[in-house]
Amino acid sequence: MGQVVASAAAAIESSAEGAANSSEQSENLITIDEVQRSLNRSRASVYRYTNTDPRNLNPAFNPRKLNPEYRSDQKEPLMFHPNEVARFARDVLRIKEVTVEVLNSPSTATQQLLGSILDELRTIRELLDATALSPTTLDSRRDQHEQERPAA
Repeated sequence: MGQVVASAAAAIESSAEGAANSSEQSENLITIDEVQRSLNRSRASVYRYTNTDPRNLNPAFNPRKLNPEYRSDQKEPLMFHPNEVARFARDVLRIKEVTVEVLNSPSTATQQLLGSILDELRTIRELLDATALSPTTLDSRRDQHEQERPAA
């Protein structure tokens, strides 16, 4: 067991440099199944290694355990950073040669839709920035409307 291979969304070099935003960071995380395959351990033993507590959603870092990433809800799946899996394999399991390889995941329809929405929002932002009109206040709109209305 000289190698640990964990698959997720980008190359390990990019995850080591750090992702620019939280969506990229979440893509670099790996699931419990991928940890199981990479450590060549049973699902039960991976859960046994994991730093979880039923009374505390996000327990403090434990150097003797496999620490999952921050969760905001108990129902969210456990996700792990590849560097944490490598640290755990090296320091706790005493695997000498640790190699973490993160592979590209295929693009899903949801990702494509979100990408097109993002492009459209950027286009709208550019058009709004291009217009030199200052925003009108509600009072000036009301005054315009009153002037256009015929007197009773």
